[in-house]
Amino acid sequence: MKRFYLTAAIAAATLALPALPALAQTNEITIGISVTTTGPGAALGIPERNALEFVPKEIGGVPLKVIVLDDGGDPTTATTNARRFVTESKADIIMGSSITPSSIAISNVANEAGIPHFGLAPFPITPERAKWSVSMPQPIPIMGKVIYQHMKAHNVKTVGYIGYSDSYGDLWFNDFKAQGIPMGMTMVDEERFARPDTSVTGQVLKLVAANPDAILVGASGTAAALPQTELRERGYQGLIYQTHGAASMDFIRIAGKAAEGVLMASGPVMDPEDQPDSALTKKPGLALNAAYEGKYGPNSRSQFAGHSYDAFEVLKRVIPTALKTAKPGTPEFREAIRQAWLTERDIAASQGVYNFTEKDRYGLDDRSRILLTVKDGKYTLVK
Repeated sequence: MKRFYLTAAIAAATLALPALPALAQTNEITIGISVTTTGPGAALGIPERNALEFVPKEIGGVPLKVIVLDDGGDPTTATTNARRFVTESKADIIMGSSITPSSIAISNVANEAGIPHFGLAPFPITPERAKWSVSMPQPIPIMGKVIYQHMKAHNVKTVGYIGYSDSYGDLWFNDFKAQGIPMGMTMVDEERFARPDTSVTGQVLKLVAANPDAILVGASGTAAALPQTELRERGYQGLIYQTHGAASMDFIRIAGKAAEGVLMASGPVMDPEDQPDSALTKKPGLALNAAYEGKYGPNSRSQFAGHSYDAFEVLKRVIPTALKTAKPGTPEFREAIRQAWLTERDIAASQGVYNFTEKDRYGLDDRSRILLTVKDGKYTLVK
């Protein structure tokens, strides 16, 4: 398990401070982040970790102590990391993880401990997890809506589905039933695969045999390219829709020519250049992409980088408000952060404009999604 420290002079500051009692106020804000930088979900977690290089080192005049651990995409490890943040680091804020099952695990710990939690993957926020968790990625219904609207406009009647055999795959399957079927579409085949799988030939053959008008792929990261490639290699000529979990340049790199013509729901950070100047997401999107591509090369931008980057855009608004009533390292400060989530409005970030409420822990609207296609090896906005 790797640990990264991303604040200046952390080691020196730690050595200089005497041992602090649990829940004692401190002169810094501690943020524990568990992301997936190894294993099948690494294509999501690595950009999330990389984006932390471009976030502030202090907010409201208070230094941030940021601790990053790798959970390998394993919910058990994510749970262990979260408990370490609670018991060892005395974290004021927890973030993570990069995939849905691990995000659920971290949310459970955060809500047990009463610590604000930013999920970095779409995950269901049930009533027992709603008090202390918010989700940075767009909720599935918002992203699904733009896909189903495009399907309807192009007279799609029958749909095949292939998705992960986990909670992320379930979210998309259930959303199609909730939104797509009432819009007049029918699901003619459902297939699943595991994140580490290296072949989906059996599933693809069944989908091709069903011959639906369109196929929806409920996968994320580089693994989303697997069904995309096999569908084209097996001669499927219909429309293929990918979810926002696939929105990265790695998808094009791995899928190659098979990526041409794919339709992909995405956050606006993948194309801030084509947004109107009035769009609140344009400035933060351009800023993140300029920094990210400046270090990691042209066309390295990633939707996943936006999730962790945007969590700090939210903190830039809520921490100064919380500091007016409480000091870091105390339960009162954690509660003040939670309350500030609910009072700060129109928080502009690269992936959307956040307005969290007690009932809406995603806080996003239609400004948080666009529809892309791939043409000549590049993403192009579907207008």
